[in-house]
Amino acid sequence: MQTVISSPSREVIIGHDQPVVMIGERINPTGRKKLAAALEKGDMSLVQKEAMNQVAAGAQVLDVNVGVSGADEKDLMLQALQAITEVVDVPLCIDSAKPEVLAVGLGAYKGKALVNSVNGEEAKLKEVLPLVAQYKAAVVALTMDDNGIPTDVATRLAIADKIVNEAAKLGIPLEDIVIDPLAMSVAADDAAGLAALEALAGIKKNLGVNQTIGASNVSYGLPDRKAINATFLAMAVMAGLTCPITDPTVWPVRRTLLISDLLTGKDEYAMNYITAYREQFPDQD
Repeated sequence: MQTVISSPSREVIIGHDQPVVMIGERINPTGRKKLAAALEKGDMSLVQKEAMNQVAAGAQVLDVNVGVSGADEKDLMLQALQAITEVVDVPLCIDSAKPEVLAVGLGAYKGKALVNSVNGEEAKLKEVLPLVAQYKAAVVALTMDDNGIPTDVATRLAIADKIVNEAAKLGIPLEDIVIDPLAMSVAADDAAGLAALEALAGIKKNLGVNQTIGASNVSYGLPDRKAINATFLAMAVMAGLTCPITDPTVWPVRRTLLISDLLTGKDEYAMNYITAYREQFPDQD
């Protein structure tokens, strides 16, 4: 199954038979004081810099979140989308907890966007899915509902089924739904990593859809987070992950995804891995 998203000039295909697609996570002010301050002032230069750096590091899609407390998020989203499309041509993932911001972004975006996100909450289903259908977008669907984030795999699979069924009622095809089974910190729950991996595998088996995940959540509160994240990503790819939302500028993460493609027959003659390695270490040729 293939999920296709696009900018005005570039199409990206996400699929289990395709190389892993990296969705760059760095255009998000959460926990990033400099970016938050720039957004508060309406200064898009750092947004543009982050966009260019991530694409240069291999991101094929960019997540765009401009949620700053007290700011006009709708206006900021419009500014950010314009600023980003001036400097890069990759498809964008419009990310907001507010449906009205998603609507403004989708209305302005010239391409087929990925929406981040919907979940199993009744209000979210009613507010977000009609927008996805209206603009013929693709959507990230989180396996949580009005009862919160389930710890067990079966409930996550049930929520995924529910979202898919509700989307179908609006004419949203299965291939336009990207499930996020949610990774939680193993520091807080030592079964969280395995639960996420089993959910990935179960969703792939039952629905066959593409899947994303916020891999860095799994290492929260632990030392050497980059190593944990990279190891988890490699395991997640085998379980069904096709398009992680991650930081492409972190070489261990990018390297893991490149090697995962190489070892699963998705990098002919190792060209993607060799090219990226030479770019990262030009003096070692």
